[in-house]
Amino acid sequence: MRRGRRLAIDVGDARIGVASCDPDGILATPVETVPGRDIPAAHRRLRQLVEEYEPIEIVVGLPRSLKGGEGPAAVKVRKFAQELAKGIAPLPVRLVDERMTTVTASQGLRASGVKAKKGRSVIDQAAAVIILQQALESERASGKAPGEGVEVVI
Repeated sequence: MRRGRRLAIDVGDARIGVASCDPDGILATPVETVPGRDIPAAHRRLRQLVEEYEPIEIVVGLPRSLKGGEGPAAVKVRKFAQELAKGIAPLPVRLVDERMTTVTASQGLRASGVKAKKGRSVIDQAAAVIILQQALESERASGKAPGEGVEVVI
């Protein structure tokens, strides 16, 4: 397991959830929800978070269908990750499967008593936490960086 903090991003249409982990990769915690409608502003804020947290990599959740295919949402996230990678190079950006993370996050928040309306502001952060936990577990199990790397195309 590589030592170092990571940031995870759950990209949504309206909001982008961000989570971080400790340098030992043991515990993922929510960071904030970045407004997602203004993409350039979102990228600026994410670059600020990269400067603040100094992660060894960024993990971006890639939405896939239950059968593993990729639709329009995955295309959008790949484009978002590519632009982010350009803005923070040479820091690596990795895409990891995020199937069911938002559903899992919603269920967890509901179970803890968070109301649906209030939960919207934190659900993306909770999904980012789940994405990061899954990526950390994958790396611990395999000894390899999780998911697939995003190449920076200039």
